[in-house]
Amino acid sequence: MIKDNLKEVLASLKPGVELVAVSKYHPVEAAQEAYNAGQRVFGESREQELRVKYETLPKDIQWHFIGHLQTNKVKYIAPYISMIEAVDSMKLLQEINKQAQKCGRTIDVLLELHLAQEETKSGMTPAECEALLQELAQRNASAETRLANVRIRGIMMMASNTDDEQQIRKEFLQANDFYNKVKDEYLPREEYHFINPADFNVKSYGMSHDYLLAQECGSNHVRVGSKIFAN
Repeated sequence: MIKDNLKEVLASLKPGVELVAVSKYHPVEAAQEAYNAGQRVFGESREQELRVKYETLPKDIQWHFIGHLQTNKVKYIAPYISMIEAVDSMKLLQEINKQAQKCGRTIDVLLELHLAQEETKSGMTPAECEALLQELAQRNASAETRLANVRIRGIMMMASNTDDEQQIRKEFLQANDFYNKVKDEYLPREEYHFINPADFNVKSYGMSHDYLLAQECGSNHVRVGSKIFAN
């Protein structure tokens, strides 16, 4: 069943769109089945569950942390995590850099936008994200405060939990516009040259119920779980 579901999802993706198979809350055996069917990028949102799967499953899997990450949990995943998708504060970014440095690694991160109507969703407003980028530029101007062990790869967001397709489309397009703004207005400026424009190429939005629409709105990185793992 998982093999067939995965094949169906992959067939629906446009060229250049990467699939993160969201294996959170699903057993190791389910992730192994998806792995056996060819999937190599998986998403988890709880450190303890992720640790078990990392220790049990093949080591060529790329693990993405896709949920809200507490700073005191960063040290546990820093040795092996491929990407942290939901960075929403300078405090978290600094801790990721600190732990990555201890491991002798550079960790890829995405900046999380909050564009949804629900207050419960985490993330930064576009204005807050711009402020973070400006603070990051100031820190990276000095060797003493430079965050050299994180790599800003792009943005992520979650749309409102609604049946209103126009609202969802509006939020996806807002995310796409903000991504383009960073690419066009920030990255060409000398103080932002610590972000390689070629590396800043991830637009992560779209889940099982809306990833097809997300693709239409510019997403190139979708997080799909229930459509793959649900019976």
